[in-house]
Amino acid sequence: MTKVVKTESEWRQALDPEQYRILRERGTEAPFSGEYDHVFEPGTYHCAGCGAELFDSDAKYDSGCGWPAFSAPAGDDAVEEESDTSHGMVRTEVTCASCGGHLGHVFPDGPDPTGVRYCINSASLKLEES
Repeated sequence: MTKVVKTESEWRQALDPEQYRILRERGTEAPFSGEYDHVFEPGTYHCAGCGAELFDSDAKYDSGCGWPAFSAPAGDDAVEEESDTSHGMVRTEVTCASCGGHLGHVFPDGPDPTGVRYCINSASLKLEES
């Protein structure tokens, strides 16, 4: 996968303030406030920062957590995961494999067959409807 590299100035120009806060500063939107929390249109979810394909609508489900939830990424190389010990918790952070933008976190409480829940900020996504 081709890596997208930009300066912080370039990221600030390319993203709106909320996208920058979430994607580049590892922020989180308020629960139940995101554009895609209750959207279930068919399509593909792309990174709002670089356009990389991240999740397919077939993997999206209503987890009730307040953020868009997916049972799996679009492909094995779509996202990267790393340990996040911020805020006094141990979680697994999910980032875009292409640009490194913060997407959200993954938890081991999802539906079969994967058993995981990718809890993703709407501001880090763009839906391309099919």
